[in-house]
Amino acid sequence: MLSLFIWFFPLFLFMCGGWVFSSKRKHLLLTLLSLEFIVLGLFMFLFMFLNSVVYELFFSMVFLTFSVCEGALGLSILVSMIRTHGNDYFQSFSVLQC
Repeated sequence: MLSLFIWFFPLFLFMCGGWVFSSKRKHLLLTLLSLEFIVLGLFMFLFMFLNSVVYELFFSMVFLTFSVCEGALGLSILVSMIRTHGNDYFQSFSVLQC
């Protein structure tokens, strides 16, 4: 029973992150946090899968590298948006103003 719970926990993380990503679209910070939650669930699933088939865990380190780059890019977009518009609301800016 515990083994089944361990395998479905990353799927639960992925589904919760997807639900928050699709429902809470008012702030950019909330969407970035939900994307990081999805990446965490995918990393856990990848780590457990690679561990169960006794494969090299090098691929999980490559995945972590790409996810850190994605997080840094999202954070830089958030900081530039707050500097130009004053907040992170999606309704406060228009694409036509840029």
